[in-house]
Amino acid sequence: MRLSMKGMIAASGLLWGGCLLFVGLLNLAMPSYGTNFLQMMSSVYPWFHASRSFGDVIIGTIDGLVDGATAGFLFAWLYNSCSGCAAKA
Repeated sequence: MRLSMKGMIAASGLLWGGCLLFVGLLNLAMPSYGTNFLQMMSSVYPWFHASRSFGDVIIGTIDGLVDGATAGFLFAWLYNSCSGCAAKA
């Protein structure tokens, strides 16, 4: 059984981008919520800063979409490659 590349890319990108969007928006509403997580993400993504502005939430969401889609692509590619090898054995 093979994974759908398009489906995995879309699901992973939306999941991780949505996570950053959700935490970022909650942090705008409640300043103490998710500050450690957002500071950690600002050390991972060079354009994202945990400065509690709506623009930074959007930039973090876009970074999360791209990063999640890339991770989904790599996972699906690796899974499909390995499942092809296991079927031959």
